[in-house]
Amino acid sequence: MRVLSIGECMAELSPQHEAGTFRLGFAGDTFNTAWYLARISPEINVSYFTGFGSDSISAQMREMISEAGIDHSNCLVVPDRTVGLYLISLDHGERSFSYWRGQSAARCLASDPDKLGQAIEGHDLIYFSGITLAILDASGRATLLSALRTARINGKLIAFDPNLRPRLWEGTDTMLKATMEGAQVSDIVLPSFEDEATWFKDATPKATANRYLSAGGNTIVVKNGADEIYYRDQTREGTVPVPPIAAVIDTTAAGDSFNAAILAGTKDQSPLPQRIALACRLSAAVVQARGALVPINAADFKS
Repeated sequence: MRVLSIGECMAELSPQHEAGTFRLGFAGDTFNTAWYLARISPEINVSYFTGFGSDSISAQMREMISEAGIDHSNCLVVPDRTVGLYLISLDHGERSFSYWRGQSAARCLASDPDKLGQAIEGHDLIYFSGITLAILDASGRATLLSALRTARINGKLIAFDPNLRPRLWEGTDTMLKATMEGAQVSDIVLPSFEDEATWFKDATPKATANRYLSAGGNTIVVKNGADEIYYRDQTREGTVPVPPIAAVIDTTAAGDSFNAAILAGTKDQSPLPQRIALACRLSAAVVQARGALVPINAADFKS
């Protein structure tokens, strides 16, 4: 099985124990999912598609991705751009972000439709997010969605996390419209209920799942913080409880790691409740450490 994740990997400044000190790393929502997928399922071939600059920090990022066992050979190089940067601020485990991404090469990832199509062609499952859509201009979004639509018609499995981030969009209406367009080309949709309730005004996780099923999704898993996970596909629905966590340190990649476990289960078509339980365990381990990419023991997360 070959999985391609599409989006933006950024330089990350994460707070350390000593006030005012930060560690430089590399992370980003779709990259985090790829990273955790490669950790828990080394038998899956994981690739990442983005844009890189040609400067030294872009070279460091590429080296890190390679060391993680993730293929980036199909990526674009945009000589006059660099990588985006974000800084994490924490308040009792809850995070907020400050971003500098105006010159990010990832914003050009859909600028070469042929290269994008070639990258997609070599994979069985393609994963993207609302942030992937948000960093592109209207033409780039249309190019990406068209490529994904074609891939799905041709038998590829498409997975999508809406990951609603209004600050990245030129307006709320554009964000909501593009989100539903993303869902329309996707088989698996992995929303977070807090975001969906805020922006789509959904009353319940079930309402969120129904909306994405109506858009064309086949399998919907609604993340809901510490509350139970609601899932639904074309024939069944249910909930899975989230085990309590003693101490939440940093929730930065909670949803990204959760998604990785859901995607990992597609390889063997394991039952959805089983995948969700595994996803909860992985996410729980991640939020009890600092930063987006947390060292884990893969053996602890076998389904």
